Amino acid sequence: MPDNNLVQRLLDGDKRALARVISKIEREDPETTEIVAGIYQKTGDAMTIGFTGPPGVGKSSIIAKLVKLYRSEDKRVGIVSVDPSSPFSKGAILGDRIRLSDHFLDPGVFIRSMGSRGHLGGLAGGARRAALAMEAAGMDVVLYETVGVGQGEVEVASAADTVVLALQPGAGDSVQALKAGVMEIADVFCINKSDHPRSKAAASEVRSILEIGYELDPHPWFPPIVMTRGDTGEGVEELKETIEKHRAHLKQSGQFEKRRRSALRDLVVTWAADRLQREMRHRLGSEDTELMERVYSRELDPISASERIFKAVGDAATRDTDFG
Repeated sequence: MPDNNLVQRLLDGDKRALARVISKIEREDPETTEIVAGIYQKTGDAMTIGFTGPPGVGKSSIIAKLVKLYRSEDKRVGIVSVDPSSPFSKGAILGDRIRLSDHFLDPGVFIRSMGSRGHLGGLAGGARRAALAMEAAGMDVVLYETVGVGQGEVEVASAADTVVLALQPGAGDSVQALKAGVMEIADVFCINKSDHPRSKAAASEVRSILEIGYELDPHPWFPPIVMTRGDTGEGVEELKETIEKHRAHLKQSGQFEKRRRSALRDLVVTWAADRLQREMRHRLGSEDTELMERVYSRELDPISASERIFKAVGDAATRDTDFG
């Protein structure tokens, strides 16, 4: 059973309790299920924004300036920053988040770095559950910052109300983003380092790509392009206003509720799939050595072995599941 006092402290806005809950979620503690059940009804009101884009584009700098604007409105801000994982310790390599250091001592800001642990979606497996904990603790805005690893970045779309794709001039980012499919899920484009000589050309290139896509598949929201400088904060206020316009558009068009429902459905499916994978690995490691010996000796093919494990785990799960 979970520590009910810990859950209540989190609901009261205790940042230490929030940190402990996220740690339990990240390491998939047995209490996770009960903890999430205890806080879930207090979630759903926060604005969620996903930032994605290639490494080095300046996402952290933009976020730092954006947080400053939200804090000037007395809004509490939570940041889930997903870093690459060390292949040895499995911990976040960039956990210090130097560019966000201005907000470390702000009681209205909570920053959590999480290792991606090889999760291709850029979002760590527990990042969405960590965001739920932040919402329950009273955060008005939750920001996701992803690793920027490429094609898997599209997963951020299912977690955030608004997705911002940050690009930089002169790096061919727009072409790489198009190839990865990230441009298709972005709601707002941000050309950072706008003082670069090629910034206008980069914006024009992005606009041309978007116009082609719009002709092929018309959509009521045409993603705006905002020019920013993360070092000085230039253009960040415009970015904030554009994000708010997109949120208003979602609500007016009826897409907001659909997007939220889709995000929750993905969260349910992801947890179930992750648990099934863990169960299969556990079974393979502890119970099916004889089965693997048959595979090693070529008596049984790998696919047939997988099907047997899958069926055994699925049958066990069906017996234990109660949808009531």
